[in-house]
Amino acid sequence: MLLESEREQVVRACRTMQREGLVVGTAGNVSVRVGDRVAISPSGVPYESMTAADVVVTDLDGNIVDGTLKPSSELPLHLAVYASTPAGAITHNHAPASTALGLVVDEIPASHYYSALFGGSVRVAPFALFGTDQLAINVAEALHERTGALMANHGAITTGATLDKALSLLPYLEYICEIQLRAMATGAAVRLISPDEMAQAVTGMSTYGQQPRKED
Repeated sequence: MLLESEREQVVRACRTMQREGLVVGTAGNVSVRVGDRVAISPSGVPYESMTAADVVVTDLDGNIVDGTLKPSSELPLHLAVYASTPAGAITHNHAPASTALGLVVDEIPASHYYSALFGGSVRVAPFALFGTDQLAINVAEALHERTGALMANHGAITTGATLDKALSLLPYLEYICEIQLRAMATGAAVRLISPDEMAQAVTGMSTYGQQPRKED
């Protein structure tokens, strides 16, 4: 089976998003890019019954290379992100806080240093109907020099060199959305991190979680 390992990764990621309450039903999608091939979750298949064989493999033009099911309706979005960023994997979800915040702001300002995990303040891509080329364009632009973005009236997206990395960013994105909503609800001015401080945080977080190599 073509890209068997990557297709298995997609299934596991979908189930992780479901287990952590980051999606409702089958709303959300996951993909992995390997060269000029993309393994992407199928449309409308319940995550609990999805198998690696259900995951669809396409080329970078969206043509199906392997698989019998219809790919996610957001395939154009995934392909646009791969065309405009160095991402090796993408996760898209409809988590409550990130979806809610995308209804009321155009950007998540740098109110927490976790924003550095995404390259700085997180942009909100303007609304466009799901599955459309316009949504793909809007999100690709919002992800310029970023690894995460919100989608107005829709949800959120994260990218990474690997699927594990893209998936690991989802809880952090949901967290900064949640604290931003709570801070805004107080009615007080939200204290922000300065651009210089954020630049330092971006540098510091670039090696976040990495352990020093052990000497032989």
